[in-house]
Amino acid sequence: MNLSVIIPVKDEAESLPELFAEIRAAIADDFEVIVIDDGSRDSTWETLQNLSKQYDFIKTVKFQYNCGKAAALSHGFCMAKGRYIATMDGDLQDDPAEIPDMLKMLESCDLVSGWKKKRHDPWHKTIPSVFFNLAVSIVCGQRLHDFNCGLKVYKAEVAKSVKLYGDFHRFIPLMASWNGYRIAEKIVEHRARRHGVSKYGVSRLVSGFLDLISLMFLHKFSIKPLHFFGTLGLLACFVATIIFGYFGFEWATTGELRVRPLLVLAGFAFVSGVQFISLGLLGEMLNSKLHATFPLSISNTETAEK
Repeated sequence: MNLSVIIPVKDEAESLPELFAEIRAAIADDFEVIVIDDGSRDSTWETLQNLSKQYDFIKTVKFQYNCGKAAALSHGFCMAKGRYIATMDGDLQDDPAEIPDMLKMLESCDLVSGWKKKRHDPWHKTIPSVFFNLAVSIVCGQRLHDFNCGLKVYKAEVAKSVKLYGDFHRFIPLMASWNGYRIAEKIVEHRARRHGVSKYGVSRLVSGFLDLISLMFLHKFSIKPLHFFGTLGLLACFVATIIFGYFGFEWATTGELRVRPLLVLAGFAFVSGVQFISLGLLGEMLNSKLHATFPLSISNTETAEK
């Protein structure tokens, strides 16, 4: 099979008939469409069952509750049988007609991410998105205009190498770049929502930055946790040593030692430093056990199970 199209949906019953008609008209290759119903509460699942009788390329999965877009995409990546994988949203804002041109770009790269240059979203979605994309580009050194665009195409090995959970689906191009794959970007048409309501609000800006911090930590220190916790521990112990030295010198020259807040702070810093170093060593022990069980040589071929 040449192409697998993965579409996570939640409460998109009204959009699905038109969406599948557009996909059928836009893609001529041998393909499958994997639709993950992420805990819909409307008639999305019933609509999917009816449409699967009309279109033989549809495969459906139903989550009993809302697991999140990352979980839905991860499950779809595991199921995909195509040489190439495309992802898109089910709200008709992504145009399936963009997929063939994006597939052609895979001749010179491994992942093509859409860029909704002209967006038809309210300001409270577009303005935070600009700041978020700029911040991610600056912090991570991977310049993209639209990390969170749902319309992307991948070589299959790229999608299956990315381990998703939480809300890390926003950072798929970044994680693929860290894995050594080549990333490209293409301007795509973005259409106004016709049915239903958006599932995201301003709050996703805060959660996005928290996820970015978490991802950066895991990328830099998941293999060597002692480098992070040990650095904090050594810094705290160094500060404590300087303060203790000051009080020691004062005691030696004046013969007096008064308990002051600064001395208490030094004691707290020293104990905290020892705890940080111990925590880093514990992380190293757990890490060594994990890598002994799952060798690094096969880590990129493992697939996450829901």
